[in-house]
Amino acid sequence: MAEISIRVEGSGDRDAIFAVHRAAFPGLEEAELVDEIRSRGWASLSLVAEVGGEVVGHLLLSPARIIHNSGHLEGLGLAPLSVAPLHQRAGVGSALMEAGLRACRDQGTPFVVLLGDPGYYQKFGFLPASDLSLRDEFGGGAAFQVLPLSAEKLPAEGGVVRYCQAFDRWLPEGSKQDS
Repeated sequence: MAEISIRVEGSGDRDAIFAVHRAAFPGLEEAELVDEIRSRGWASLSLVAEVGGEVVGHLLLSPARIIHNSGHLEGLGLAPLSVAPLHQRAGVGSALMEAGLRACRDQGTPFVVLLGDPGYYQKFGFLPASDLSLRDEFGGGAAFQVLPLSAEKLPAEGGVVRYCQAFDRWLPEGSKQDS
């Protein structure tokens, strides 16, 4: 098996990242989402995975906040995580996750949220967000998960998690964010 290297996205990686998302998902939505988040300056952390010098995976973290009774708490939302089909099930996604979560811990990020397969993400410590009285605006159900990185900072009463505006395209009609 070839060695996987993880690094921060560079200025020349846009096309390779777009191609990874295009290959990993059935449509263009995820690839276009990454472009929008990047172009608006909302990318908190963008990592690429390389095998043999080729970009084969990508992970993006952008701002997310918990809105609760006494205010809000800033954290990060992980979306998307993509691996080119020929490199799936070879540790690329896990390497990206481990590097991304290590960076979040190092930066003092209080939490990371995502919508994804609980069977995959629980191995990284993600919990059903509903266990902490957190809910999302997308109706994600069991797929909506949270990784508390500093549990004492999460609001005891829970709250609603809002992702940056680039994710509004998936909100139910009539519930788009104002800011």
